[in-house]
Amino acid sequence: MTSKQRILTGDRPTGKLHLGHYVGSLANRVKLQHEYESFILIADVQALTTNFDNPENLSRDTFQIAEDYLAAGLDPDTATICIQSMIPEIHELAAYFGMFTSVNVLRHNPTVKSEAQQHGFSDMTYGFLGYPVSQAADITIFKAHLVPVGEDQIPHLELARKIVRRFNDLYQPVLVEPDILIGEVPRLVGLDGKTKMSKSLNNAIYLSDSSEEIRKKVMGAVTDPARIHKSDPGHPEICTVFEYHKIFNPGEVSQIESDCRQGRIGCVDCKKRLAACLDTLVEPMRERRRQYTENPDRVREILIAGTERAHEVARQTMGEVREAMGIDYFK
Repeated sequence: MTSKQRILTGDRPTGKLHLGHYVGSLANRVKLQHEYESFILIADVQALTTNFDNPENLSRDTFQIAEDYLAAGLDPDTATICIQSMIPEIHELAAYFGMFTSVNVLRHNPTVKSEAQQHGFSDMTYGFLGYPVSQAADITIFKAHLVPVGEDQIPHLELARKIVRRFNDLYQPVLVEPDILIGEVPRLVGLDGKTKMSKSLNNAIYLSDSSEEIRKKVMGAVTDPARIHKSDPGHPEICTVFEYHKIFNPGEVSQIESDCRQGRIGCVDCKKRLAACLDTLVEPMRERRRQYTENPDRVREILIAGTERAHEVARQTMGEVREAMGIDYFK
């Protein structure tokens, strides 16, 4: 086993990954996999917190997200990609955490409250309310030292840290209190310019999109509504396309801003430049993806192997947890 520190990150499999996922976390995971021992968890059980009545898509979405990971550059020989539901120790640890975690604390978690409002949940299920406890178990079962998150996930991670301290104080100090790594890239706005990029809002560019799909989506993106003619002075600070240039095309962004303000570049030309830039970003992912679409059994093999590696780590941690709690009855 490597002596590197561990990272735990992952996603709920609810559909294809898009550019918002890439800039928000995935690109950083690809980089960090060489610096840390990385566990990438496909949180299929937690996907049921909002899709409990629609489980038939889980299998498809689980393999889809694994393919997106691999296409983006996660190396299965370096990073451990694993499936949450296939590691029962996670759920056992979550049950123990739930014994000393207050319902009141969970109800006042701002991320839980925000997501409940987003999904229209007037009466939260046990699983939805307990999502932060489950997430704490995800992190601690692998003894992760670092968890990269967006700002909206900070309350979950702070609770995880408190749960670890409480467990270690109650029993024995066998669990690792994780540090939080905040992403530096701002949340990517959707093509409609209204809110974050999202599958449900139909405003996303997917990592699996073709060149033509990217071009069509970019050409339909919202720009400066006050700009009618190419020669009209633009206002890039309110333009969705310019926001994308700042993230994906930093080398040209100063010139594009100047040309826009002076009316030297029109929105169509600006969008064409962005589409070309995004296509250049995604093209290597397409090449890697072909290796797996042409050999789908390979994705299955990677998930089985990664889950087995993760399961072994989880078994070791749970052995220490049960011993610390004095419930290793047959040892």
